[in-house]
Amino acid sequence: MHAIRHLALAVIAASTLCAAAPPNIIFILSDDLAQGDIGAYGQKIIQTPRLDRMAGEGTRFNQAYCGTTVCAPSRASLMTGLHSGHCPIRGNWEIKAEGQKPLPAETVTVAEILKSAGYATCVTGKWGMGFFDTTGSPLKHGFDRFYGYNCQRHAHSYFPPYLWDNDQRIELPGNKVGPQSTGKKTYAQNLIQKETLDFIRTNKSKPFFLYYAVTLPHGNHEIDDLGIYADKPWSLEEKSYAAQVTRLDSDVGAVMDLLKEIGIDDNTLIILAGDNGSSFSPESGIGKRFNQAANGFRGFKRGLYEGALRQASIARWPGKVPAGRVSDEPWAFWDFLPTAAELAGVPIPVECKTDGLSLVSHLKGGPAPNRESFYWELHEGKPIQAVRFGDWKAVKNGPKAPIELYDLSKDSGEATNIAEIHPELVEKAEALMKQNHSPSPDWPLTGPPPQRLADRQDKTKKTPR
Repeated sequence: MHAIRHLALAVIAASTLCAAAPPNIIFILSDDLAQGDIGAYGQKIIQTPRLDRMAGEGTRFNQAYCGTTVCAPSRASLMTGLHSGHCPIRGNWEIKAEGQKPLPAETVTVAEILKSAGYATCVTGKWGMGFFDTTGSPLKHGFDRFYGYNCQRHAHSYFPPYLWDNDQRIELPGNKVGPQSTGKKTYAQNLIQKETLDFIRTNKSKPFFLYYAVTLPHGNHEIDDLGIYADKPWSLEEKSYAAQVTRLDSDVGAVMDLLKEIGIDDNTLIILAGDNGSSFSPESGIGKRFNQAANGFRGFKRGLYEGALRQASIARWPGKVPAGRVSDEPWAFWDFLPTAAELAGVPIPVECKTDGLSLVSHLKGGPAPNRESFYWELHEGKPIQAVRFGDWKAVKNGPKAPIELYDLSKDSGEATNIAEIHPELVEKAEALMKQNHSPSPDWPLTGPPPQRLADRQDKTKKTPR
């Protein structure tokens, strides 16, 4: 099967040799960036001038949906074009001693499709979908280059004792604890940003796909320079979080500056997104300090209300993506794979059963594609489900929980459950949930299987230093 897939991709590649040069594609995925963190979405305290400018030069999306609301399954949805009812990864599943449950070998990723079209491919930042000796290694799923953290647990530290350059471990002696330390600490994002810019410079003369999976502003909330927030009368965590978001802002700005400097800005699509909505409740220190709930949405990370599912997203492509546009039309992470395939001018392999629809026309100013529904599930304890059809949104918070129903056209904050007065819509939502959930022994809707529970108990093991 693996050999057949690669043969099919090679045939696709050969068919594109005479096609016009396709655009470079950069997808910047920020870890835990919320809509409420960015000035263009209404943030008043944290400074994000480059992201605000990006929104002014491109399109800002108010209803861009993540794959689901924690790291690994959201990223897996982005890479595979599958929603979380079909995706092989539907929750965070930690594997000792380093890494997460791997993507299966037969999984087709967007990187493999773009590589077949002649793209140079790279992922920098955080992977979280399989260690290098498993079927989920990024180097086995279409990426020519990897630099950063493979493991999500390891990525919690911004001063880690090592990073990975492809599958080679790069020691950072100053970040080690005890006598091994050289005393001079290295902020990992400095190295990751450098490798990201180097990849762009190296591949400026051919089409490339860069998946920049930035760890900022995920916890731990560590920063090497508090900058303009150093003297604020806030907690250290609040100052660090704000500085992390502003550092993300400046690093994205540096990417855009480089594209202009080397003359490829007009032929490069950049999409920026968070991997979920806010990771803080409105009552928490950070959530309250920066008023992240100002958009009025309910919920946050690990839930399936709109505040968890809608994330910050901006697209920029000079001359192609309309400048200054604000879109209220919905799309989701699983739409990225067919979008990238259309941009590259290649068909989606028959074995890639994507749930997504191409956004190319929408990105260029047209309407979002029509579809029957959006579907999510999450396996972080008790399995939960949600489905949106039209402006109706249904949420089921556990196997035995009743289905809640909301009218997003009148109640985007999901404050009023109207399930009792619309039993026919509840019935439809239940049918859509069943239709979109593909049974899997790894992700039963009854709760975690024994092996996942056993692996979860091993989660407390420290990542090797």
